Amino acid sequence: MDFAHSQKTQDYIARVKAFMDEHIYPVEEQIYRETEELNPTGDWTKWQIHPFIKPLKKKAQEAGLWNLFLPDDKLGKGLTTLEYAPLAEEMGRVLFASEIFNCNAPDTGNMEVLYHFGNEYQQNKWLKPLLAGEIRSVFGMTEPDVASSDATNMEATVEVDGDELVLNGKKWWSTGLGHPNAKITIFMALSNPENDKHSQHSMVIVPLDTPGVEIKRMLSAYGDFDAPSGHGEMHFTNVRVPKENLLVGLGKGFAIAQGRLGPGRIHHCMRAIGGAEKALELAMKRSLSRTAFGRPLIKLGGNGERIAQARIAIHQARLMTLHAAWKIDEVGVKNAMTEISAIKVAVPKMLQDVVDMSVQLHGGAGMSSDFPLARFAAGARALRIADGPDEVHMGMVTRLELKKYQ
Repeated sequence: MDFAHSQKTQDYIARVKAFMDEHIYPVEEQIYRETEELNPTGDWTKWQIHPFIKPLKKKAQEAGLWNLFLPDDKLGKGLTTLEYAPLAEEMGRVLFASEIFNCNAPDTGNMEVLYHFGNEYQQNKWLKPLLAGEIRSVFGMTEPDVASSDATNMEATVEVDGDELVLNGKKWWSTGLGHPNAKITIFMALSNPENDKHSQHSMVIVPLDTPGVEIKRMLSAYGDFDAPSGHGEMHFTNVRVPKENLLVGLGKGFAIAQGRLGPGRIHHCMRAIGGAEKALELAMKRSLSRTAFGRPLIKLGGNGERIAQARIAIHQARLMTLHAAWKIDEVGVKNAMTEISAIKVAVPKMLQDVVDMSVQLHGGAGMSSDFPLARFAAGARALRIADGPDEVHMGMVTRLELKKYQ
């Protein structure tokens, strides 16, 4: 594998960096601070988008830095998974940056589902407004009453009734549910219990204003409600939607999920690497600018070695992730499962360790909202559970290793 970025990729990296230098970094701290002020935790229905976000998105669209994740040269920029990966890293340095480029989760995953698996009706009705940034979306998979680390445990149901589908069940940790522009969810549920366990579930597109859909609450993660996006709990009670809202067909949910989660995990991991780079940068600046006991922090308590360990860990994680991205492009998701599962374990843990080191160097300031480190820390810990906990991915790697010897 050649690890050098293509000229096309280098050009996009330079353009994304330049855009962030000019438009995002100068207002980063202001957006963090004022978003907290705009969105009190008491009532998520009153959450507001920071007034800078929409103009920034317009500028990114006008600059040709829009839908970079989509491997289509008409709807996106035709970048491969490997070509997009370093762009996701640059965006990951600022927690809200990916939204500015319309490359934020879970919309990217949902758009990929609609792009690869949606029919013409579904693409016209929902993919186009998502690609235009006119609406936001969520994904309903995890459930509060079962161990969702085993996705086959899902209790939510989809039943066919004439020309309609009837949906019942509970979903939670649906990222983006509190966003004022959230309009649809992709709902995954049990539809064919008679089939083998990976052919029992279906995915259905559900407008959030459909009768019977109730948003119960937003969930805090380490005390933060992540406004104005949030992570929410939804209840579905005899929700009826047309059969045209079914993706692909009954029993195809897991097949769709595999296609959705491969590139999505690359995106997550590269954004995490960007966050780790930002945390290391902040650690370096802090350790060189502050003194204690008559010496710079970098010279105290093994801090220099911790900086070195962080650089080594970030570099390892980046190479692993780029290799996984390359393998997805070359041989497909099914033949890259070891690499995809491996990075999902290694990269969030690396981010957690690097951020923790940086917090320690910042002292009390590192735990405050004066720096993005506390948010990075919460995100890193959450990412070790989101899209499958560490143990599930290690189990996948183990199974694939055992196959070599059986």
